Amino acid sequence: METLEFQAEARQLLQLMIHSIYSNKDIFLRELISNASDALDKLRLAVLQDGVEGDTGDLRIELEADAEARTLTVRDNGIGMTRDEVVELIGTIARSGTAELLRRLKDAKGDTDLIGQFGVGFYSTFMVADKVTLVTRKAGTEGHGTRWESAGEGTFTIDDAPDAPVGTAVTVHLRPADEEDALFDYTADRKIREIVKRYSDFIAFPIRMGDETLNSMKALWARPRSEVSDDEYHQFYKHISHDWVDPLETINLKAEGTFEYEALLFIPSQAPYDLFQRDARRGLQLYVKRVFIMDDSKELIPDYLRFVKGVVDAADLSLNVSREILQQDRQIQLIRRRLVKKVLSTIKDLRANEPEKYATFWREFGRALKEGLLNDPDNQKAILDVATFASTAGADPTTLSDYIARMKEGQDAIYYLTGDSRTQVENSPHMEAFQAQGREVLILTDPVDEIWVEAVPDYEGHKLQSIARGDVDLPNPETETPGDFAPLVDYLKETLAAQVKDVRLSHRLTTSAACLVSDTDDMAPALEKMYRAMGQEPPRVKRILELNPSHPLVEGLRAAHERQPDDPTLPDTAELLHGTALLAEGGDLDDPARFAKLLADRLARTI
Repeated sequence: METLEFQAEARQLLQLMIHSIYSNKDIFLRELISNASDALDKLRLAVLQDGVEGDTGDLRIELEADAEARTLTVRDNGIGMTRDEVVELIGTIARSGTAELLRRLKDAKGDTDLIGQFGVGFYSTFMVADKVTLVTRKAGTEGHGTRWESAGEGTFTIDDAPDAPVGTAVTVHLRPADEEDALFDYTADRKIREIVKRYSDFIAFPIRMGDETLNSMKALWARPRSEVSDDEYHQFYKHISHDWVDPLETINLKAEGTFEYEALLFIPSQAPYDLFQRDARRGLQLYVKRVFIMDDSKELIPDYLRFVKGVVDAADLSLNVSREILQQDRQIQLIRRRLVKKVLSTIKDLRANEPEKYATFWREFGRALKEGLLNDPDNQKAILDVATFASTAGADPTTLSDYIARMKEGQDAIYYLTGDSRTQVENSPHMEAFQAQGREVLILTDPVDEIWVEAVPDYEGHKLQSIARGDVDLPNPETETPGDFAPLVDYLKETLAAQVKDVRLSHRLTTSAACLVSDTDDMAPALEKMYRAMGQEPPRVKRILELNPSHPLVEGLRAAHERQPDDPTLPDTAELLHGTALLAEGGDLDDPARFAKLLADRLARTI
């Protein structure tokens, strides 16, 4: 026998479990049954696709309660685990995000809905157990099994189990019942039946207690929606997603005709912690004629809808279908297109009929959905139809259709400005003329916004135009420009040639002295920064400096240049003018120390 220590994060998690972070302790049995069901699916798949030797004739989950010994055992004859897998999967939490999980659990102060996002449901047994024993043997391997045991106090023991059958048995040594602490008697037949019926009735394998089968084993996706309660759907969602929160929306889909399939999809209520991590598991569960084939079929749903969970059951695919075949299969591609269309239409219905649900969806998943504007041109219009954006028109987000309905007479473009935050965008010098003329501007602050706007040429015939790029088609205020600025503009072009590609007078500024504008076809500065953050080095793009001829600083600079074109302080003033324009839009100075010195020297001369 060998005694090992839990990984540090696992020890912390065990302590949270032991001290009851959950108010509903019943779910420990749901988690064990769900794990057993997964093990049975994996064995059937390994035999079918990988040629592993195994008996799949009577796959089952068995529950055995011993009231006298205060134990409850959940046993399956599924895939099982090797000794190394036991240590890796149970002795550690081998997933990124563990530190974030622990932080959020502690901050939540009892909010139990977080844990399921991190796939560590096995640890929930320690809410009700003084000790947990696991005995397992891997299918298709020779030799002995493995016995694992822990009281949840920082260590576990692991030993050989020579007579272990293929599969896994988890025995929970139960603490004394304490109904005041919601710790019930989990050896009572009535309580076990209640939990199985509520949480696991849909499991595709028989859950047996003695000679009795406790679950109906009916596939929810094959039953008419009128015959399935919301609670049944919610429990099924939690089973397949390992989430502990009810889904935001349930989607049923059934196709008949040339080829047949059924789908049951769910939109979660909250984004998983790994939504934007590349190694996150994603995809839908694929069944063929009720037989489980694949747990995370990415071919059934595009990446920008990776938050969607659910099951697709196809009637006409081979049981031996592989990922390579799925990528080329015409039926799979057609199913994928129909699922996308159904999900997007459901989101559109939420926006129209259930605004609170839609607001939750967009807050949690809007950023991911907008990725589809880049890589799914066929559905670009449909995505834009369901999208909403922050706007200068008010605190509430707007649709593009509503924006167009509010456009001023003579306006043809949909104006937008990107930035790191709403405050930064609203205070940008580029906004001044638009605010003065009451013209609405979309406020785009998600990183993906910098990219998708380049891929979308227009919406309903109206071009999307950045107010920080190129020239903007705004009515010029009927004010007379004081003095001749041509000499100053030429001087600044020469003096700032290393920093800017051009200098011109602006009609987008009303209160600021100057701003920087990207040329129409040039890469935006934020996009440059994004590429550099990813380790790429795009060519440096010079921008255009626009001057506000009505600003006292610009007018004073014009007068000073006219009086003494060779004044040695003028280059410093030009550099300060360019630097303040860069800072005003949230840009980075090439030499902050030099800028600070120039500014301090100039201020000192004014005191």
